[in-house]
Amino acid sequence: MASPIRASPKGTAGRSILGDRSAEERTDIPFTEGVMAEELPMNCRTRAIAEYNSTTNPEEHLSRFENAALLHRYTKGIKCRVFVTTFARAAQQWFNQLSPAVIGSFQEFRSLFLYQFASSRKHRKAELSLSSIRQKEREPLKEYLQHFNTAALEVPTVTQEVKAHAFVQGLLDEDFFKSLAKKPATKFDSLLARTAKYINTEDAQASKREGRGEKRK
Repeated sequence: MASPIRASPKGTAGRSILGDRSAEERTDIPFTEGVMAEELPMNCRTRAIAEYNSTTNPEEHLSRFENAALLHRYTKGIKCRVFVTTFARAAQQWFNQLSPAVIGSFQEFRSLFLYQFASSRKHRKAELSLSSIRQKEREPLKEYLQHFNTAALEVPTVTQEVKAHAFVQGLLDEDFFKSLAKKPATKFDSLLARTAKYINTEDAQASKREGRGEKRK
């Protein structure tokens, strides 16, 4: 059974979140200065929340946490710092590997969390169809996007994070995939904007090859 999450004494909030070293000694904290600057209320407690280790549904874990956060009226910054204390094993390792100052709000943290652990979500059968869409060899990105969007129309309830995760996993291991691996797009809407730029590049390259009488490699 998970133990209750308790607040650290004033001045030591970073220690409960970041290990034995205080926040001031860390330069690689995934939270921005604004998130770390918020004072953790004294005697802050929430009900016991089971640890998340990446093997269960991330949406259910997030929902339980948000219910507790609502009960205790956590500010957005405090929600970030308390939420990470519910991580264990693979989830904790993932958090530790995030880039410094990449999380400036709970909404950003929420999106990153759901995107990272989308594969652990309890999918409906229809949603699983998105995971089966794969970009074929030599298939232009534009055609892959059209196929994916057609399948997505049949799953209107699927979340932005799940759609983005499925789309990226179906990409060929080419420049666009490598770009997304370095800088993930956790929302499908933002992913579409980046996809459009690559499609324009592909179209320009195709036109250039046609002008030279070349074929797409």
